[in-house]
Amino acid sequence: MSGEKDYPIPNRLNALLVILVFSLLLSLLLLASLLPYWYSVPLGIVFSFVFLTNYALMHEGSHQMLQSNPFLNWMFGAITGSMFPASFTMMQVTHIVHHCGNRTDHEMFDCYYEGDNLIVKYAQWYSILLGLFWIIIPIGSVIIAFSHRILHTKPFKNSRSSSILFDDFSPGDLRKMKVEVLIAGVFYFCLFNFFGLEWIPTIILFACAAFNWSTRQYVTHAWSERDVINGAHNLKVSRIMKLILLNGNWDLVHHQNSHLPWIYLSEKKFHTRESIPFLSQYLSLWAGPRPATQGSPEVLAPNDPVLK
Repeated sequence: MSGEKDYPIPNRLNALLVILVFSLLLSLLLLASLLPYWYSVPLGIVFSFVFLTNYALMHEGSHQMLQSNPFLNWMFGAITGSMFPASFTMMQVTHIVHHCGNRTDHEMFDCYYEGDNLIVKYAQWYSILLGLFWIIIPIGSVIIAFSHRILHTKPFKNSRSSSILFDDFSPGDLRKMKVEVLIAGVFYFCLFNFFGLEWIPTIILFACAAFNWSTRQYVTHAWSERDVINGAHNLKVSRIMKLILLNGNWDLVHHQNSHLPWIYLSEKKFHTRESIPFLSQYLSLWAGPRPATQGSPEVLAPNDPVLK
């Protein structure tokens, strides 16, 4: 990976995008509350795609690539988190864990071993595809921020998927999470009580966003090789979707160069494998999990040189 001078973070562009996306999402929420409920569905579809850009910006912040200044990176990351809504710090910590444990047994949702509980595996899989995965994030933000110890109880520690997620939160992380959750809580309290936000259209808009976001969380990893670094796909998508996702379709490039800002992911010199069509990959997910044919790679440490 080349240095920061070779691939500088687009600070001004990212700041502008955060402000623009935040304003668009907020405007859509308020507009939906002013119009008859049936408008909420088309507005929700638009909301869901702007929501993807919001997440892409939060993802940049998770890698300290939203802003060069650490405080500004946190501040703009917290703004994106408030529109999810989620604790930005929680998303940051758990996303780094994702890079350490990608395609290990802890993140193998698309495959199953002989002896696995297939009811649980199918429930996990289709909860991702149907958008239920999203609701875990705001709930998890509150639980981790204010009841962190519960995550060290047997149900969480014995679960294959969550057993490595919750050990990396420092006291400082937990303090920041409390601040972020409280800020988001006050933000939505004010929207509902002083700015006329209505529950039904808000739920519809976030339901659309949840479905769109959740369905895309595993499409770049399903059926890929069991390798922490190379276990991802680059996807063929339209130019508009590349802009919406901030080049998030180049997920293999991102995993191989995790400190490369989004504007450089499309450069051909980083493309080590052909892209696969998004639609066929996405439709294949609905057939359900497949039997595992490869063993699990080892979980990497956050400071492992191969992650740099």
